[in-house]
Amino acid sequence: MTFFNKRIFPIIWFGFLIVFAAMPVVASRGQIAPPLPFLIAPAIMAVLGFFLMKKLVFNLVDEVWDEGDALLIRNRGQEERVALRDVKNVSYSPLINPPRVTLLLQRLTIFGDQITFGAPVRFVPFSTSPLIDDLIERVDRARQG
Repeated sequence: MTFFNKRIFPIIWFGFLIVFAAMPVVASRGQIAPPLPFLIAPAIMAVLGFFLMKKLVFNLVDEVWDEGDALLIRNRGQEERVALRDVKNVSYSPLINPPRVTLLLQRLTIFGDQITFGAPVRFVPFSTSPLIDDLIERVDRARQG
């Protein structure tokens, strides 16, 4: 879902807003000014959408693969392996769309010391992910020794 959320959904969102704003302009055919709310509302939605996507979607890494004692993190053609013992904290936010997992790291990586990725999609709302619960347990065990 990360690919859809980062690449496809913004195209759909901004494309819809462009079409919505262009329809009154095309319909008026230059004879009269299009109604101002039909131009202002999409502009406000575009600005708010951009900042929400920047905060919640664009900062997600592309892929995180579990390798047992480490996580392989890929983003924009770069990759780095992070040992589970190097993870300080695992934060899971299932009530945000898309659900997010944030890893706070003890060392700096090419992606920074905080990695955020989309959690696996769950069909049962308001429930925790067994995969993320397992990751939290394994990180805790790896840090303890």
